[in-house]
Amino acid sequence: MVIQMSKTFIDEFEVKEEVISLHDVTDYDTFSNKELLDELRNKIIQNLIDNNQNNEIGLSNYIKNEIDKTLEGYDLTVIERSYINNLIDNEINGYGPITELLDDPSITEIMVNGINDIYIELDGKILKDDSVSFINNNHILRTIQRLIQPIGRTIDTANPMVDARLSDGSRLNAIIEPLSLNGPVLTIRKFKRELATIEDFLRNGTMTPYMARFIEACVISKMNIIVCGGTGSGKTTLLNVMSSFINNDERIITIEDAAELKLEQEHVISLETRSSNYEGTGAVTIRDLVINSLRMRPDRIIVGEVRGKESFDMLQAMNTGHEGSMTTLHANSPKDSLNRLETMVLMAGMEIPIKAIREYIENAIDIVINISRLTDGKRKITSISEVVGIENDEIILNEIFAFNQTGITKDGEVIGEFVLNEATPKTYDRLKSRGITNLKDIFE
Repeated sequence: MVIQMSKTFIDEFEVKEEVISLHDVTDYDTFSNKELLDELRNKIIQNLIDNNQNNEIGLSNYIKNEIDKTLEGYDLTVIERSYINNLIDNEINGYGPITELLDDPSITEIMVNGINDIYIELDGKILKDDSVSFINNNHILRTIQRLIQPIGRTIDTANPMVDARLSDGSRLNAIIEPLSLNGPVLTIRKFKRELATIEDFLRNGTMTPYMARFIEACVISKMNIIVCGGTGSGKTTLLNVMSSFINNDERIITIEDAAELKLEQEHVISLETRSSNYEGTGAVTIRDLVINSLRMRPDRIIVGEVRGKESFDMLQAMNTGHEGSMTTLHANSPKDSLNRLETMVLMAGMEIPIKAIREYIENAIDIVINISRLTDGKRKITSISEVVGIENDEIILNEIFAFNQTGITKDGEVIGEFVLNEATPKTYDRLKSRGITNLKDIFE
């Protein structure tokens, strides 16, 4: 049987340019009397913190009346009054100072380190946003509580840490005193409303068409794949793009701590872990879900990230007929990722010799893809490697594709090139044996 790849990769890619909207400056800069504005903000926040009214409309009217009293004798412009009204609305019905940041689709991450210490990720770069600030730590805490209240989560001194998925799919992490010595710290990785595509990766220079075609071939032919990289490198995004190559008639089970994968196939079962309750019971871990998924007749298992004991169960699944499984893990290189797998298997408490663990990994994993966020904020697939065997009790990797950095421009942009290993990879013969016949222009 000859397996047909999508026409996208048979023909030339047509990459269209896109205009990327930048983060605009807030109306704060248009308010002439900054001392008055700070006084008004303090009054709004203090009323919200001290006032326990459940009626938002009543609270809004109460605050507006208080503000009107404060503004007696001041001649404000229409823009300034509009800004104050928006400020009140954001605090009562929105999420305070970060409301506009959450609404801005160009911002991918929000990091609140303190009342005047707010950072955003924009186009892959971390920038401090001086236009946004909180009044005090109670103001940050109230914002966190408003964010997690609709999903039934709480944060207080008894439960000073929360990791949750918001209703729009964004991932939130918050930590407060006594665990955080800096006061409340909030991190939000925003959910992209429009899912990334392989064309986006090509347009942004994350990979080449050759690499895209090879990855597609590996997914279609059910190679077991690990995607590794650092925090914020784009592992989950790449995993989602790779999952789009899976045939529509396969039964896919996804397993995540916080559901981020959005597969478009018809037969998808999405599983999500559960934290323990107030009594410290009722937790459902990644490992629990991986073990259970094996009883659900999956064609493929996709784990958002392995980080502990579940790694052994994932390897078992890959070694027992569940080919085409994929996962991610934190590691800086393909070699490091395999070393981490060894460590995680040992964490599972299995009394297995290191040699046997390495043989188990070598039999389970076919391809390791490393994606990195470079110093200029751009993301690149820096390595695609195949697992070729074991020599002297060490797992041997063969790098097929790589990104070689050659320098940095004066503007800080990374210079480099993608390279293809001259030697024909062993995986190519395996791909041909599984019906992939249209990679001759790459490897022959």
